[in-house]
Amino acid sequence: MIAHRGHRIANAAYPFSHTAFTPLLIISLFTAFAGFAPQSLADDWPRWRGPELTGISKETGWTTNWPKEGPKQLWSSSVGVGFSSVSVADGRLFTMGNRDGMDTVFCLEAETGTELWRHSYPCELDPIYYEGGPGSTPTIDGDNVFILSKRGHAICFSGADGGVVWQKNLTNEIGVTKPRWGFAGSPLVEGDLLLLNAGESGTAIDKRSGKIVWTSATNAAGYASPVPVTIDNEKCVLIFSGKSLFAVKPGTGQPIWKRDWETKWDINAADPIVLGDRLFLSSFDRGCALIRFGTHETSAIWENKNMGNHFNSCVLWNGYFYGVDGNTDQARKELRCIDSASGAVKWSTPGFGMGSVTAADGKLIILSEHGELVIAEANPESFKPIARAQVMGGKCWTVPVLANGRIYCRNAKGSLVCLDVRGK
Repeated sequence: MIAHRGHRIANAAYPFSHTAFTPLLIISLFTAFAGFAPQSLADDWPRWRGPELTGISKETGWTTNWPKEGPKQLWSSSVGVGFSSVSVADGRLFTMGNRDGMDTVFCLEAETGTELWRHSYPCELDPIYYEGGPGSTPTIDGDNVFILSKRGHAICFSGADGGVVWQKNLTNEIGVTKPRWGFAGSPLVEGDLLLLNAGESGTAIDKRSGKIVWTSATNAAGYASPVPVTIDNEKCVLIFSGKSLFAVKPGTGQPIWKRDWETKWDINAADPIVLGDRLFLSSFDRGCALIRFGTHETSAIWENKNMGNHFNSCVLWNGYFYGVDGNTDQARKELRCIDSASGAVKWSTPGFGMGSVTAADGKLIILSEHGELVIAEANPESFKPIARAQVMGGKCWTVPVLANGRIYCRNAKGSLVCLDVRGK
């Protein structure tokens, strides 16, 4: 079974009584910690967009002091065609890919890339104007791992050995419509529920038994993942359909409000970003908006075309959004910073194609469409790169992940590399 590292620490027994803390021991403890700089912090990444679903890691102390060829590559693996990112917890990594009409869920040792188990099931590649393959990312929850395929396979695995706890085919069982490019939202665990962007405003499954708790209209879902939000002290979930954004009650699926957000080809792929009682929405041909929400309604604070996320979401750092704008033509895709208060562009720089951005410790971690890894300051004044290196080839639309001093990068063909950025 996958142990939860935090629980191991919290429940550890310390064999000291109060009498054990002699002056000598107190002096030793003081000497061990006084005068030293804070230790670097490593962190797991157990689901899409990380522990807090922000695309930002709390990790500190990782290095940008690379040689010219880039960080040391610890290992590489081939995981099949697709755009699934990675989830990492307790020394294990999970991702998905497709070969010969079969999807495969991989469990690898995060440090070495050694395969621990795999599970395959029939699923079409569906290469419509792109390579095809899975678009969602596995979600780790305690001892279990949850996945959603582009054809609507929802499966719960034992993380320890890959045994199937339960599985369902949502298109067959509840009749939800597959979006044109397949289901791409990653599963969200809220309490005992597994929430999926399947059906117009989502579907909820009992995470232990696999029983359908509720589902919504069969209209096509969007491609974004469910996002938790608190509305008037009540836990709710945001679900992006092909044409609208819904806020629903997770226990019943009852909509609290709906906001129309129509785009060409019904591509709502970037996740909404929550800022207190406001939401940032962005779609590549519609542009972006900052929305204020309440219990029953929403209103626009501003809307413009300054940031159009194609499928990878922005990150929000100190009041500014950083992301790849997809409004411009293919030759001019730009990495941009915009002000969350006004929507104004602070800076933009070309050369990243339809790349992706994550962040940690005040730095942007950017993977260009062509496999260049760039670290830059999260600075609204200008684009300030700190380090950069070509770390892989092929088409790279999948967001990189920083976990425990390692950066994981993946391309469309399924090459997955692990780069060592642990501070020495």
